[in-house]
Amino acid sequence: MLAPIRNRVVSTTRSLFSHGRRPLERTLDFAGDAGLLGPDSVSWRVIGDVAAFVGGIRALLIQTAHPEVVAGVQQHSRYRTDPLGRLTRTSFFVTATTYGALPEVEEAVGLVRAAHRRVQGRSERGRPYSADDPALAAWVHNVLTDSFLAAYQHFGPARLTTAEADRFVVEQARIGAMLAAAPLPDTAASLAAWLSTHPEVAASQAQAEVLAFLRRPPVPFGPGLGYRLLFGAALATIPSPLLQTLRLEVSEARARVGATGLAALRWALGSSPSWHLALVRSGAPVPRGLFRQPLPVP
Repeated sequence: MLAPIRNRVVSTTRSLFSHGRRPLERTLDFAGDAGLLGPDSVSWRVIGDVAAFVGGIRALLIQTAHPEVVAGVQQHSRYRTDPLGRLTRTSFFVTATTYGALPEVEEAVGLVRAAHRRVQGRSERGRPYSADDPALAAWVHNVLTDSFLAAYQHFGPARLTTAEADRFVVEQARIGAMLAAAPLPDTAASLAAWLSTHPEVAASQAQAEVLAFLRRPPVPFGPGLGYRLLFGAALATIPSPLLQTLRLEVSEARARVGATGLAALRWALGSSPSWHLALVRSGAPVPRGLFRQPLPVP
């Protein structure tokens, strides 16, 4: 009786990420390649869980707190006219760099760095910006790392130990280094402190406009309802200083509802099929009970 519901959730979720190139399309051509991070990494576990959806929303929210970064989004991104395309491209990068074979990792990084070379301008506070700037690349990358970690620690199936959380940060820093981002903190605590005390954080009009869009993105009713649940959960993981800059408020009730929604998603989707595919490619054992979707191969 529950199978049609599960199938509907899987189909709807897949459709949201189908507005562009699919990651790992040729990954089985690289049999035995463990990728950049490998099957024993903490990253495969963290990003393979549905809590990563909350992490992605949290990252988008916090990234707007940097006026030069959000100016680049406002002036160069097609987030208003092609939100699902942007979502698919971001998901492609995260999936390819986390689970891809080394050639796929290098290709994904190369695509992003090429795109960043065109992102230049001036923010509303009069400062020039370039997406190639190591400091701006570090803000974007470090926020994403911290957000995936925070979402997993709040809503994942089991909390990571301090050592595991630090390993995750170090693993993700390897991706950040390929993007020429700097600085790259090497512990979970130093990463969280770097974000919460970042001197360049400030409110801006561009931030307000992007946040207004993120509150109510133009998606169909069903996915939109799910998004609002995850949005509320994401707010509960943001430190108070950043919440004040973002002018957002936490609702504990919405956070609890979001946690329930994530548990339902975990039941329906299981762990990431890309994680499953990477395990098969690398020749690593496939744990039983984690994966519910078929392998994403032609």
